[in-house]
Amino acid sequence: MTREIAEAETGLSDDMPAEPTQAHRFGQARIARSAALVEDYVELIDDLLTSQGEARSTDVAKRLGVTHPTAIKSIARLKREGLATSKPYRGIFLTEAGHELANKVRARHRLMVELLVAIGVPMDAAEEDAEGMEHYASETTLAAFAAFLAKQAL
Repeated sequence: MTREIAEAETGLSDDMPAEPTQAHRFGQARIARSAALVEDYVELIDDLLTSQGEARSTDVAKRLGVTHPTAIKSIARLKREGLATSKPYRGIFLTEAGHELANKVRARHRLMVELLVAIGVPMDAAEEDAEGMEHYASETTLAAFAAFLAKQAL
C-alpha cells in the first residue's frame, strides 16, 4: 500500500506530533474540561450573588441544567478547593479566591465573545460558543486574541 493510500484510509500522516507532545495536548484538554465545571459554577454563583443577593443550590442546579444532587456535589468540590462557603439556610458564598476566579472567567468570556463578533459571528451564537471556548484557550492564545482586537480598534 502506498503512503498516500494509507494516509487516505487511516487519516494518519507523518505530520503527527511526537507522542509526548500529543499526550501533553490531550492532557491539557482533560485538565480544561475538569476546570470548566468549577469555572462555570463559580461564575454562575457570582452572577446570582450580584443579581439576586443570594445563590442557592436549587437555583444553581436549574440554571446549569443539572440535578440538585449534581449541583450539591459540585458545590462541595468548590468548598474543598477553597472557592466557596455556605451557611445553613443562607445559600452559597464565594471566598476571595472564588470571586477572583469568577472575574477571570468572566473576562475570558467577554474577550472570546468580542473576538467572535469581530470575525462576523452573530452575537447570540458568539455568546453560546464562548461559553465553552473560554475554558480551553491558553493564556498565550487569549493574549493574542486581545492583541488582535486592540489592533482592530485602531
